[in-house]
Amino acid sequence: MSELIDSTGGVRVALHDLGGTGPVLLVVHATGFHGHCYQPIARRLTDRFHVMAPDLRGHGDSVYPEGTSMDWWNMAADLTAVVKHVGSDTPIRAVGHSMGGATILMTELLRPGTISDAWLFEPIVIPDMPDRPPNTMSDHARRRRDHFESRDEVFSRYSSRPPFSGVDEEALHAYIDHGFADDPDGGVVLKCPGEIEAQVFDSTITDLFPRLAEVDTRVAVVGSGDDGMPARVAPLIAAALPHGEFVAWPDSTHFGPFEDPARAAAEILGYLR
Repeated sequence: MSELIDSTGGVRVALHDLGGTGPVLLVVHATGFHGHCYQPIARRLTDRFHVMAPDLRGHGDSVYPEGTSMDWWNMAADLTAVVKHVGSDTPIRAVGHSMGGATILMTELLRPGTISDAWLFEPIVIPDMPDRPPNTMSDHARRRRDHFESRDEVFSRYSSRPPFSGVDEEALHAYIDHGFADDPDGGVVLKCPGEIEAQVFDSTITDLFPRLAEVDTRVAVVGSGDDGMPARVAPLIAAALPHGEFVAWPDSTHFGPFEDPARAAAEILGYLR
């Protein structure tokens, strides 16, 4: 079951109910992805949590006017709208991946006391580093092919080459099934087109790291072993958070939650109170 939640600037955020009973657990996606990608994790959590996953502006089934800003503080406004809609009387538990992890931290800054515990896989919170490489992700996004003959063609292409070749098959199907729309002219097209994904990458925030000391939330920060920038800064993020804990996944990449959903679910269950 899904519904649309009003956010700022005419944006309507899609919120997907992934099932379960118990306290609400929000799962917040990475750039270019969507809430349904995390179904293989969610189905392992539903005995304990009511799992819900939004599609933030520009992603999945969200609805947004042409020219909508993809600024990450607006992403946090989207998540804040979701939290208000859910209407929990107590702080909410959250799982975030990449941009989704940063969005959770920013939401807690916008509305202190919103998040009680969070499990974040390589949140994009980049400190001011003299050796920080230029962000080339937007260039890659703008070159992405966004139209295919069928979802089967997408699966065949994506599963045969990095970074998706190491992704769990169920997770890849969930990404493709819900991340592509049928094109009236034939074939399928990405719901989050390359230009929108590029705008999100171009809007990567630079002012969050100095404010991590204000986040009075218990947070596990998971870092992969791929030596990318998100992996390298993950321990720094954990150290900067008042209640941060670093967890190493040395045998994974930035796509870790998609590569091993069972491991992710087990660690989420072990960490979240």
